[in-house]
Amino acid sequence: MDEVDTTLSRVRGRVTSRDGTRIAYERYGDGDGRGPAVVLVSGALRTAASERPLARLLARDLTVVTYDRRGRGASGDTAPYAVQREIEDLAAVVEAAGPGVALHGTDTGGALALAAAAAGVPVGAVSLYEPPYAAEAADRRRGAAGLLARGRRAAALDAFLADGIVRMEPRPVLEALAHTLAYEDAVMGDGTVPVVHARVLVVDGGASPAATRRAARDLTAALPRARHRTLTGQTHEVAPHVLAPVLSAFLREFAAEEAEAA
Repeated sequence: MDEVDTTLSRVRGRVTSRDGTRIAYERYGDGDGRGPAVVLVSGALRTAASERPLARLLARDLTVVTYDRRGRGASGDTAPYAVQREIEDLAAVVEAAGPGVALHGTDTGGALALAAAAAGVPVGAVSLYEPPYAAEAADRRRGAAGLLARGRRAAALDAFLADGIVRMEPRPVLEALAHTLAYEDAVMGDGTVPVVHARVLVVDGGASPAATRRAARDLTAALPRARHRTLTGQTHEVAPHVLAPVLSAFLREFAAEEAEAA
């Protein structure tokens, strides 16, 4: 049963994934009827709580759903891990969000959003912020995954954060999530971009490393219905108040086009 928290204007609940894993989600706002519901898919070392600032801004216009990916926060984590299980988790959240839902994925959450769309999860549009397709990011993920395989959780976290990636959460919170870095490496696989025919927005930060920005442009070129947008002055830790209007405008435009086509 959903739990309503009126002080935060959100509804909290759980869905059951195909393998029986319980996935916790939060829903914000009812929108204004001018845009679809959007599910925010978090990236490495993030939870539903990490997405709250962006969710609250988007909820002024849209219905927004965040969720704890398996192994994080209030969600379960049934072994063995497989990317297909994560896709099934997201499919269950999408079903709870309602018809016409869109996805927005940050970092590796963007790659998971693309994988879900390619697998047939019914989404209308997909927005991505700096999914880590650059070779440098792959090296960092694989190094962390290798350390995790040897039981070196703290070292894996240090290796992942070594290149200046900033996380605001306290160290104990990050260490509790460190085992999921292996999941991120699995989601990215060999770096092949999934075949997705949905409308896609790829966003990067103007102050992000050149390799990250180049990867965003290459990803845009690889997707048949994608457009690219750079946010001046932003880094990988994008400011929610800068990203929110761009994402909201994209989803409103998509909704208007769908309504006209219908």
